[in-house]
Amino acid sequence: MKFLNLLFAALVLSSAGALNLPGVTTTQATQATPERERCPSRDTSQRPAEQESERSRNRDEWQRPSEVFDALAIRSGQRVADLGSGSGYFTFRLAARVGAEGKVYAVDIDEAAINKVRERKAREKLAQVEPILSAADDPRLPAGLDAVLIVDTYHEFREYERILQAVFQALKSGGRLGLIDGEGPSGRPRTEYHRLHVIPPDLVRQEITRHGFVYKESRPGFDDKEYGKKMYFLIFEKP
Repeated sequence: MKFLNLLFAALVLSSAGALNLPGVTTTQATQATPERERCPSRDTSQRPAEQESERSRNRDEWQRPSEVFDALAIRSGQRVADLGSGSGYFTFRLAARVGAEGKVYAVDIDEAAINKVRERKAREKLAQVEPILSAADDPRLPAGLDAVLIVDTYHEFREYERILQAVFQALKSGGRLGLIDGEGPSGRPRTEYHRLHVIPPDLVRQEITRHGFVYKESRPGFDDKEYGKKMYFLIFEKP
């Protein structure tokens, strides 16, 4: 048996030598690595749009984020807050708008949502994104903001007066507050709007101007056909 093993090994080596590969020794030929293993691994990182849900990608069509940012005069290098950020639909689009020299504060009371923002921030290496876990009566905003955006969230605020006070204090003079929310029936108790997930624009204007803001204008709204929700877009400014 030992003799047969030795004979087999000799035949293998002889066959390899017979190939007479230019510049390749018998040892190199037997140890050569297949081409697919020598190739460097491909970059499997995904583009931001691919990492988002299908709804978020489709949302661009009717939410028109660039128009929203233009209306708030948001530009490179500014400091802005996305109040009620959720998992960051507006946050990461704002991050692209303000760039590496700016700052976007993603603020939400939902810890799971904020964790998603943290994960994506780390994955995409976006130092300009700053997640903030807020309280029901305190958004914990830093001072000196150029703009604050509140989308489909204002109707949820139970402590809206304290929230508005905090937003007013955080904004620079001339800073803008953009508010997008669902159209709702007038004349209902405010607590009912929490359940309906909408709030009428006339009530919003009354509450926000009562806290020192100046109403500037109403911009074209949005139609979320998937959820059957029509939204308005109001802009306010801190004097």
